[in-house]
Amino acid sequence: MENNYKLYRVRELADGDEDFIMAIAAAFLEEVPEDAARLKKAVAEADYYTTYQAAHKMKPTIDLFELGVLQELITVQDWGKFEKKDEDVSAQLQLVLEAVERTTEEIKNDFNL
Repeated sequence: MENNYKLYRVRELADGDEDFIMAIAAAFLEEVPEDAARLKKAVAEADYYTTYQAAHKMKPTIDLFELGVLQELITVQDWGKFEKKDEDVSAQLQLVLEAVERTTEEIKNDFNL
């Protein structure tokens, strides 16, 4: 449990409410993989606006669960925001996508979702 993510900040927010923790974990599973797929597609298509939107939306959750890829996500977000056509963010994107995938599987197992 909690190999690819940390619940410290979620537990702090929940103040002992296990139902709230379960709801936050379920929200992660509902939103983050979908946003990650949108981000992957947007980067592949050099859709800067959608890249920025998807990365920006993911940031608070990636930070809350402490996936360890916040800086990489910010790099991808800024690539979209500033339309950095001359930069390649595929390595950073890959790290984010892999972290999301690992965490998604782990949360499913840890919370029986």
